[in-house]
Amino acid sequence: MTPEKTELSNAAETVRRARFGRLPERVRPEDMVEETPATTPDPARDAYSSDEWLARTCL
Repeated sequence: MTPEKTELSNAAETVRRARFGRLPERVRPEDMVEETPATTPDPARDAYSSDEWLARTCL
């Protein structure tokens, strides 16, 4: 090999090692999941009235 090719090869290897020399950072499974509610909470729907059965059955 000529000295120029050796220098070029060494430079290319240095660049390659700088880019691919180590594994990427580990991503935790918790960071890969995003939890969002399917619908927005409706307080009127979830409100309980103990007298509601009277209005439904007696009226």
